[in-house]
Order: sequence, then structure tokens, then C-alpha cells
Amino acid sequence: MKKKKQLKYDTAYMRMALEWAKLSYCDRKQVGALIVKDRMIISDGYNGTPSGFENCCEDDENYTKWYVLHAEANAILKVAASTQSCKGATLYITLSPCKECSKLIHQSGIKRVVYANEYKDTTGIDFLKKAGVELTYLKNL
Repeated sequence: MKKKKQLKYDTAYMRMALEWAKLSYCDRKQVGALIVKDRMIISDGYNGTPSGFENCCEDDENYTKWYVLHAEANAILKVAASTQSCKGATLYITLSPCKECSKLIHQSGIKRVVYANEYKDTTGIDFLKKAGVELTYLKNL
């Protein structure tokens, strides 16, 4: 019974993350993230340029600019600038994390990651498994 209720919440939060992804100005890929702790959304994020920069994520050759922040990094950084903590939280993300963001996820204290799509490079997921972070792949959402 508990698993069914968790899946219901996971699905609802992931749908919200999918909506949040639509706020991204990136043309190539729009990614959204929510950080949830004790059934409260403590942060959100989407991929995009840092505050104060133009909202264009790709260069003239359609490559992502090096300074574009990933959705989960934006969400974690928002928590860092607040009085909240990610310790023990769940990250809902529309695309599985890259290796760089996986280090941030682990180091921030996030204990569970729920993702809707798999990134082509699974190094980040492999790292999180090794770090003991619980992973849930919500397919077909």
C-alpha cells in the first residue's frame, strides 16, 4: 500500500517538474527539477543561463553555452541561498543527471532521485548508485 501511495506522489511531483521544464529558454533540451522534503517543495529549477545573462542557451552553431546551468544545479543553488537544507530530500528531475550534477546531488545530502528520461551518458546515475542514493526511473510519463 505504501508503495502505491509513493508512486502517486512521485507521479504528481514529476508532472510538476515537467511543467517547470517548459520555463526553460533552451532550444535543444528543456529540463525541470523540484526538490521535495517532508512532502513540501523546498526548491525548483530549470536549465538556463545564470541571473543577469541573456536567456539564449545555445551559440551560433547550436551548441549549449558552457555557462548554462542544469536544472538540478539551479534547484540546489536556490536551497543553498535559503535557510533550507537538502539533507534527506528527494530530487524530481525530468532528465537523469550528468556526472557533474550527480556530485552536487550527493554532496547536498539528497537521498533520493526520481527521473523521467535517461540521459545518454549514465555515468551520473552510476555514481549516485555507488553513493547510496535511491534511484527511481519513472518511465512513460
